[in-house]
Amino acid sequence: MIRLLLTLFSKSNFKKIGFVFIVLSFTFSCSENKNISSKVSADITPTEYTKDFSEIKKDGKLTVITIYNSTSYFLYRGKPMGFEYELVKKLADHLELELDIKVAKDIDHLFDMLNAGVGDLIAFGLSVTEDRKKLVNFTEYHYLTHQVLVQRRPENWRKLPMYKIKKHTLNDPIEMIGKTVHVRKNSSYFERLENLEDEIGGQIDIQLVSGDKTTEDIIKMVVDGEIDYTISDYNIAAINQTYNPILDIDTEISFSQRIAWAVRKNSPELLAEINSWLKNIKKKDFYYVVYNKYFKNKKSYRRRIKSEFYSKNQGKISQYDAIVKNNVERLGWDWRLLSSQIFQESRFKPNENSWAGAGGLMQIMPATAKDLGVNDITNPSENIRGGTKYLAQLRENFDSVEDSIQRIKFTLAAYNCGLGHVRDAQRLTKAFGEDPNVWDDNVEDYLLKLSSREFFNRPEVKYGFVRGREPYLYVKEIFLRYEHYKKLIPFETPETESQVASN
Repeated sequence: MIRLLLTLFSKSNFKKIGFVFIVLSFTFSCSENKNISSKVSADITPTEYTKDFSEIKKDGKLTVITIYNSTSYFLYRGKPMGFEYELVKKLADHLELELDIKVAKDIDHLFDMLNAGVGDLIAFGLSVTEDRKKLVNFTEYHYLTHQVLVQRRPENWRKLPMYKIKKHTLNDPIEMIGKTVHVRKNSSYFERLENLEDEIGGQIDIQLVSGDKTTEDIIKMVVDGEIDYTISDYNIAAINQTYNPILDIDTEISFSQRIAWAVRKNSPELLAEINSWLKNIKKKDFYYVVYNKYFKNKKSYRRRIKSEFYSKNQGKISQYDAIVKNNVERLGWDWRLLSSQIFQESRFKPNENSWAGAGGLMQIMPATAKDLGVNDITNPSENIRGGTKYLAQLRENFDSVEDSIQRIKFTLAAYNCGLGHVRDAQRLTKAFGEDPNVWDDNVEDYLLKLSSREFFNRPEVKYGFVRGREPYLYVKEIFLRYEHYKKLIPFETPETESQVASN
């Protein structure tokens, strides 16, 4: 029906709705009506911040802006996940760049942040529209979808035949005349409803929802009965319907639309690099495995959404959060940093054992456990207590390191490969005229060299060969994961003076 209906109307009759930036501190309330400010300036241009791929490559970092939701970017059991996250991580690796993720407060701010230079790329599922194309350049599209009306079936829908269910729902866009539909202001859904009013020849009561509400948040409002209708891309609505079967998403209100990422209009080099990569990656199984994981695998989605360790639910990293917080005080660290180390060691598996004999959450060696007073390595409380005690002992060896973050990195490296090897790397660093009290780009580099005969046979080296890449990556991966934890998990407890200066 919708295909026929849309064909009857010419695009020349569509209203031209301009797209406007929203000031960062301004949001609309859920009860705001579109008539307050439904017509906006159509001549807004992007800011003139300039940074293209050559400058990004020189900096060595790709900064990506995204949204925290259940498909783009989130934490599950301590691991960063998401369709956009997995793809941009692959992209950054391909471009040989460090990945830095910035989380937008809400969707309204994505374009502001991009054009202000906060990030280089919006990695979020954006509908390609003419108004948005005035502000940004879109990448090759990821996939096609269409917009649907999201509404509730009757409470007793499971007992009803389909024809009776359909008597309680809107089944054609014409039936939306006079109905109240809630959407965000600067969304493609708002623009679509404005055009749809022309097409169906009647007014829809479009109520505006604050920009900090994601599409999933608004769908949840429909599920809970707070509102009757909203609009969503079909793939987002479908994955939400798996967990909320009371939703009806059968009524289409648009043609197919392209979903893409975006860069600044003055970043043609970056756009070309991303498009070239996208065309190639979309020919490979990896891309479709990732897509299916987040938009097709309904069982996996339900399991994540129900879990208390899905970061949007209770803000937990693992079931050991309380133990971590109770023991981290002796270190003065952010508990999320220690959690990242525990994930690195065991992925929160208390019965994990390494080939070398280390065991438990913090992978303590039996002899070390005995010295620390740990009787049962597999006991989470004992293991974490012993691990933090050992970290505190190691940290005392780096009092000459003035910077607190650098001291933490030295401590983590010593925990991984042993104090002796870190001392060797410090002596080598000093011998070559660099700073032995700075980890980044100094001692870490010489620890890498200790796997080479040319360096581990030098007179400064007392403990010989070490696979330096292991502690090098160990420290980097803990801190990278910690950055994700900081973005998505609240700190909750007061910080001590010596905690990582990270918030």
